[in-house]
Amino acid sequence: MHRAPHHRSRYRRGPGARRGAAAAVLAGTLGASLLGGTAATARPYPDPPTTGATTLSLPSPPGGANVRVLVFHASATEESPAVDAGIAAIEQIGQSGPATGRFRTDATDDASVFTNARKLGKYNAVVFLTGGGDVLDPEQEAGLETYMEAGGGFVGIHDAARTEPYSDWFTGLVGARPATSPTAVQRAVVELGDRQHPATKELPLNWKRPDRWLNWTVNPSGSVHTVARVKESSYQPGQGANGWDHPVSWCRDYDGGRSFYTGMGGTADSYAETDFRDHLRGALAWTSRISRADCKATITSNYTAERVTQPNQPGQNDQIGEPHGLVAAPDGRILYIGRGGADSSRPVVTDWNNPDIGKGQGEIHVFDPRTKKVRLAGALTVFGNKGGGDELTKNEEGLLGIELDPDFLTNGWVYLHYTPHARINRDTHMAERYVSRFTLDLATNTLDPASEKVLLKWPVQIHSCCHSGGGMSWDSKGNLYIATGDNNSSGFSGGYSGNNPEPNFKGVSFADARRTAGNTNNLNGKILRIHPEDDGTYTVPEGNLFTGKEPDEGGGKTRGEIYVMGVRNPARIFVDRTTDILYAGWVGPDAGSPSTTWGPAKYDTFAAITKAGNHGWPYCMGNKQPYRDRNLPDPSKPLGWYNCDAPKNESPNNDGLVTLPPITSNTIWYSPQGGGPDYPRDAAGVPSYKVEEQKLLLPWLKGGGQATMNGPVYRYGGTASDPAVRWPSYWDGKWFVGDFYDGDQPRHAVLTDPKTVGKGGLPVHAESLKKIVPVGTNGIRNLMDWKFAPDGSLYVLDYGRGFFTSDSKSALWRVTYKGGEPTPAADRLVRKAAAQ
Repeated sequence: MHRAPHHRSRYRRGPGARRGAAAAVLAGTLGASLLGGTAATARPYPDPPTTGATTLSLPSPPGGANVRVLVFHASATEESPAVDAGIAAIEQIGQSGPATGRFRTDATDDASVFTNARKLGKYNAVVFLTGGGDVLDPEQEAGLETYMEAGGGFVGIHDAARTEPYSDWFTGLVGARPATSPTAVQRAVVELGDRQHPATKELPLNWKRPDRWLNWTVNPSGSVHTVARVKESSYQPGQGANGWDHPVSWCRDYDGGRSFYTGMGGTADSYAETDFRDHLRGALAWTSRISRADCKATITSNYTAERVTQPNQPGQNDQIGEPHGLVAAPDGRILYIGRGGADSSRPVVTDWNNPDIGKGQGEIHVFDPRTKKVRLAGALTVFGNKGGGDELTKNEEGLLGIELDPDFLTNGWVYLHYTPHARINRDTHMAERYVSRFTLDLATNTLDPASEKVLLKWPVQIHSCCHSGGGMSWDSKGNLYIATGDNNSSGFSGGYSGNNPEPNFKGVSFADARRTAGNTNNLNGKILRIHPEDDGTYTVPEGNLFTGKEPDEGGGKTRGEIYVMGVRNPARIFVDRTTDILYAGWVGPDAGSPSTTWGPAKYDTFAAITKAGNHGWPYCMGNKQPYRDRNLPDPSKPLGWYNCDAPKNESPNNDGLVTLPPITSNTIWYSPQGGGPDYPRDAAGVPSYKVEEQKLLLPWLKGGGQATMNGPVYRYGGTASDPAVRWPSYWDGKWFVGDFYDGDQPRHAVLTDPKTVGKGGLPVHAESLKKIVPVGTNGIRNLMDWKFAPDGSLYVLDYGRGFFTSDSKSALWRVTYKGGEPTPAADRLVRKAAAQ
């Protein structure tokens, strides 16, 4: 039986508006059972008829331990064939599974239930399996609003998003309205980014299923908590496509209650799928108060970004130097460094005949969140103030990295990665890079320069810019990872592979990354792994890429400290001590587009690294996309393509092995054309490198200026965490990837598949952070580093708006969360045994 809808004039009521006269509407007398005897009903549970009109006043929250769910299936159009299947599935869900999760189901297309307090108040959740259109009159919608305000639960399925099209309040309840959408059933891939919500935690990371997929007039991401997205690259989304961020299921705490919506369920066959039933089971468990869930974690209004440092005093770097890295101490103090660029009022010496060439101060500042004060802890005299001009003038050396000893609160040890000015050679344009340990006075936040113990040092050329690397991080076994750049100019290879053996300065090539990153006997263009000892020395742990004693090719051609080779400029690295996976990002070369002669465009790269390996530069980029070798004596003439599976270093500048380890594919790469460019390949595996033939494997990002700034993996709930500011557990295990620039470049949290991580597997999900870690003129425009503090808040360095200096926008920021705990509160669960 199909009930004719009640037609009404158009009206609007925003979620903040109250019901007015409709708030006290009288419920009518119901002379029959709630089910009304329609063919689509579930098993009836009839109630005694009401004996008179009563004011609609619901208990708070509705429902009780005898959990009941109402399926409402009215439609202003012909009833969908999916309704019967949907009701049957919901009833089956309620009757199966553990006893603590079961519920009883009623179904009706009679909207008068929403003006009957006695009936409506017994339901823990209401499901709208409606077909769209006007199905509630103003009093009935007011009753639904009262129900939500009293703590009720709502689940909308598919065409429920078309219901009550003139109601702003209902738009807020369902979260979004459909735009022009394809009508055909299509198989697509659904990404399940929330691995904790009961509606998604047991489902596959990539869920392949057929349905009718809806597009949205306004993308709800950021105003709702999206738990699932559909990948538009896996089907034909049509004219109203939403792009890479295409939500399909979401939830939010709304107007006092809990709302869950899924755009899936547009076919009768959907309800026979085990996974789709599990999806609905979890949605119903949360909305009916059987289980708790966090539906606030990605709602951007729940985050506050606050600048915590002031601009420097004129002519001083009292608050911040040229921002270059930060680290959080176990007691919450934040230590951050300045590379060495001077205040803009100070001179920059670029004349090699001047003993003060490039002399700068690499500052270490300490921010104490308890006092909200900054102290300049100390400074090192570095070769790092030589900014401006072309790549044969400017330089990126200086104070490049900072890390704290695992026992920092006991010993005060601080590790600094820097280029001491005292060790430069003005004749050969060479310097030494140091990794040294210093002691910080924990009471006064003062660094003792006389406490230095040099652990490791190696030569670097400083004739040309750039790519110095600098990041450091510990694993759970006390091994220290040190990121070093290849220190080569990209201006002599057209922005493609840094494999030009010429030119050189006094015998040292500054344009050939095969001398550095591709060299097994050179510590530049690497990620090193050492084990610092208490006496200021170090040992080399097992499992690095080389032992340092390989007999290959005559011996003496490897360095045991090398863990990863083939990286260009890994400025930021992070080791997740829960898994000991190394996460790194490095800047690529400068070619703005791919070349059928020389290879890929500039790829900035992120990699999740589970074991020692060769990650490609300067032979291959991305997912084993090779560059072309160069001829001699004319390097402008191409030779053959490099073999990514069996690379050889045949540079005249190589003093390491010729036969190199095979190259491992990377996790994320992006160019000005987009994220994850890939191309058709010929029989030899060489890509076409034709833009018109490219496929973008990672459509959620693209580049431009692009400079990767790798971030942390978030871990929730440390012993020092503070629920008032701590980011929620939704982010646990997600990897934060970003870019120095704030345009279309990445600023995302990504989820990797444990089965493919470290093997070149692509991320299975990405969540934009651009509104949480805000971009734009007054936001964090030039992201230089980011780390989570022990209290669970995120600290971010904004470089500023200039280069090789600090300015008024150079700042330390803090991003905190204020969304609160999951809902419903633990004491509001209908069954305490189901609380886990």
